[in-house]
Amino acid sequence: MVSLWGFTGLLGLLALQRLFELSRSRQNEIWMKKHGGYECFPEHYRVMVLLHISWFVAMLAEVWFYKTTPPQWLIGVSIAGMVSGQILRYLAMRTLAERWSTRIYVLPNVTLIKNGIYGFIRHPNYWGVILEIACVPLIFGAYYTSILFSLANLLLLRHRIRLEEIALEQKTVFS
Repeated sequence: MVSLWGFTGLLGLLALQRLFELSRSRQNEIWMKKHGGYECFPEHYRVMVLLHISWFVAMLAEVWFYKTTPPQWLIGVSIAGMVSGQILRYLAMRTLAERWSTRIYVLPNVTLIKNGIYGFIRHPNYWGVILEIACVPLIFGAYYTSILFSLANLLLLRHRIRLEEIALEQKTVFS
């Protein structure tokens, strides 16, 4: 039987991590605005926030309600997936530095970053989020949350990446 309090503690740590990241994102957005940056397509952001908050709530509810114990191999694979997701996300944040944000920002007259993790993989931050949304619930047997939110996240990321591509095209036109 998994420790429900251990699971709740892990979710608490992940929530604190997300709050720290939001704070860092806001600081970076201030920096980008000072350097001529501007936000594109802010209307999609509420949906993204809603998805991430409801992911936490759904996972918590499913684990506490069903109290499922996944097989040990799945726990191990899921932990590895979560850790890999964390690594990808933080490599992306480190590479982008003050240009990293949870929102879509464009900085005129700067080149697209293609070094660091971006030299090896496109959208490492999103791949990290995909791994986390799929794997964290599986550590504690929240199968429905993993499947439902993975699908919803894929749809949202597909839309967001399209918006980012449009923003980059507009940047090329307006720069």
